[in-house]
Amino acid sequence: MLFEKNDRILFTGDSVTDFGRKRPVGEGLGEGVGPGYVRTVESFINVFYPELNLRISNTGNSGDTSKDLLARYEQDVINLKPQWLSILIGVNDVWRQFDTPAITEDHVLPEAFYANMEEMVTRAKPVVKGIFLMTPVYMEINREDAMRKRLDEYGKIIKEISHKNGCILVDLQSAFDQFFTIRHSSFVAWDRVHPNQTGAMIIANEFLKYAGFDKNRLF
Repeated sequence: MLFEKNDRILFTGDSVTDFGRKRPVGEGLGEGVGPGYVRTVESFINVFYPELNLRISNTGNSGDTSKDLLARYEQDVINLKPQWLSILIGVNDVWRQFDTPAITEDHVLPEAFYANMEEMVTRAKPVVKGIFLMTPVYMEINREDAMRKRLDEYGKIIKEISHKNGCILVDLQSAFDQFFTIRHSSFVAWDRVHPNQTGAMIIANEFLKYAGFDKNRLF
């Protein structure tokens, strides 16, 4: 496991991370971090690595694009002084281009997305032990679908920035694509964006894999 005793792990992003978490910072007892993938990560770490006493925090915000996250980045990321940061953002950057095509000021095109993500990583690198970058997901197996094809461009940007900056890349799109060779995407998300608990488990599993979770601890 990459994490050390008393580390704070901060998850941020859009609604996929938010999942109804508490405000101003989602953490603590009950559903503080929300009932989504952050909760699953927290539960697995607390049960199987109780000695680490990790602090798990969630500042995801529904509807956010990378531009929105960057605007609140100082307050909701840097000022919280995490040791580890996980960012999952980008699906709304693409979605707004399709569901509100006439409201162009809400669109975040690839060049702007790259700049936003680069700034987030650059600002966090000096003050954290490590950064997890997750690829955004559109739960559509057809790569020629217009929104899926567009989102894949943003996934490539996440991969490029991750490799360039030594971040930990978590390729969620590939994980969901593998699952969809067996089950239809409607089993996970009717709107192909917001995962149910099964989808949350897929995200948590991928994060824990790259965090070095020892599955031998499950038995």
